[in-house]
Parts: sequence; structure tokens; C-alpha cells
Amino acid sequence: MRAVATVIMNRVHVSTGEYLRICQGDLHRVIFQEYQFDCAREIVGGKPNMQNIYNIPPDPIHYEIADWALGGGKLNAAGDALWYLNPYGPCMDEFPRNGSGTFHTRINQHCFYRPTPKYALT
Repeated sequence: MRAVATVIMNRVHVSTGEYLRICQGDLHRVIFQEYQFDCAREIVGGKPNMQNIYNIPPDPIHYEIADWALGGGKLNAAGDALWYLNPYGPCMDEFPRNGSGTFHTRINQHCFYRPTPKYALT
């Protein structure tokens, strides 16, 4: 969870590219940017998503992680990653498909990707 919180805050603080252009450093815009975080979507793949923030109440650990991230916490293992995904298999070398991210590390079941120079052009 700390790694994902690090990705979210990296997007808030990024100084170039899509997340700066669209989200402008606004945490709400980062979280609710279309097609970014399934937990903030009510429909995924054309089907109702019952595992979203509207249907599952937060546990105390979720508040602790949010406070940690908002207070400047950063998981070093996640580095400057802007993306993560659970590929249900091996990590890809690049993500997203446009080549703007390159593999950084795997933490448990999730692969984390840091921006390439192409990201600045998004």
C-alpha cells in the first residue's frame, strides 16, 4: 500500500508530462483521472466494480497510509515510479504501451515503472 501511495504522490509532484498537464498537482485529479485507478471506478470492463472506494469502507491502516503519504512519506523501493500494475505474471519491460515508462522493480505482486524521457512528451 505504501508503494501505491508513493506512485500517487509521485504523480502529484511530477514536474512534466501528462500528470502535470492534466492533474496540475491536484491529488483529487490524480486519483480520479479517468481509467487510472480501478478502486475509484464504479464500472470496469463494462461491468460493475464492487471493489471500489464507494462500496468498501476504509480500515485504520488505509488512514495511516494516507497520513504517511500526505506527510511526505515515500517508499524508497518504489523510487520515482509513476505507474504500477499486477500483470498476473512476469513484469513487462515497458509500461504504458507508449514506452513512456520502464520497469523499475517488483513489490509483491505488483510491477512498478519509472518514467522515460518519452514521458515528458505525453
